[in-house]
Amino acid sequence: MTSHRTTTLRRTTAALAAVVGATGLLAACGEPGSAGGGGSSSATASGGAAATCEAVPGDELVVLEDDKKLQTVDNIIPAVNADLASQAPDLIPLLDTVSAALDTDTLIGLNKAVDIDRKTSEDVAAQFVQDAGLTADDASAGDGVKVAIGAADFAESATLGNIYADVLQSAGYDASVTTIGNRETYLPALLKGEQVQMVPEYVGTLTEFLNKDLNGADAQPLASGDLDPTVSALTDLGEQAGLAFGTPSPAQDQNAFAVTKAFATEHDLTTLSDLSAACGGLVLGAGPECTERPFCQPGLEETYGLTFSEFRSLDAGGPLTKAALQKGEITLGLVFSSDGSLSTSAG
Repeated sequence: MTSHRTTTLRRTTAALAAVVGATGLLAACGEPGSAGGGGSSSATASGGAAATCEAVPGDELVVLEDDKKLQTVDNIIPAVNADLASQAPDLIPLLDTVSAALDTDTLIGLNKAVDIDRKTSEDVAAQFVQDAGLTADDASAGDGVKVAIGAADFAESATLGNIYADVLQSAGYDASVTTIGNRETYLPALLKGEQVQMVPEYVGTLTEFLNKDLNGADAQPLASGDLDPTVSALTDLGEQAGLAFGTPSPAQDQNAFAVTKAFATEHDLTTLSDLSAACGGLVLGAGPECTERPFCQPGLEETYGLTFSEFRSLDAGGPLTKAALQKGEITLGLVFSSDGSLSTSAG
């Protein structure tokens, strides 16, 4: 799998699966190895093992919190050519207003508006800037300075790029958005500051990309599940490479694991630790690499003690995995945390 994430998984905007109705009755937990029925989410088998819980079909999907930080952080952060940042000292503070206005639920809503409601990234960005009150107070601060904002080839990046552009334009910058390719293509241009001067980036992924570029393919990882030390490492790497960064947003687009909202409600789940305590014998769905990747099945087993009766090879955060969850064919599926088809609450 290719990715903007350090896990080598990246979502390009894929067609969303058709919504599947939840026509079955809610299944209850049973003893391990049974077909379920009659148990509750707190039931345990002899020996203390968590009971096997049947999947519960449902249209709405929710992410279970990665409370033990198995995944690397991938908060959105504005990355700016260092020369431009020094020449335009008002630029990064303006970008930071965008970071402060974004969280993951908001990002899900923006992606839903584009991916599901079929609005344009430009229109969604303009409405968000207006609703969030992000228009600059000083319309002349940018003094016509040109800023080419790069947007990678998926909708989330295009929307973020247009949000940055609208905010900068309101401050007098001559800001525009241009579609760029993958990181291998656009990062050299960003470092030179010629075709692109800034891009919406992802903390963990960019940290490891720069780490390997500057320190070699076998460099020890510097990104982790903790935001502050990862941002500190990114800042140091950026100084070496010629990049400056704004404040990371609370919004994240990272690997995540989802269940149906009906399943989460049935078993009172909000975190992966909750799931481990309540249910065993789970059916996991993801891309084929999941069985070997430390962030996926092995990590779920080692970090959380989750047990799986079956693995279904589907896709990485794509329509096959989401449809299988909705139909009740799998219990737990690998998704991306800002997917527009997700519910914004597990409660």
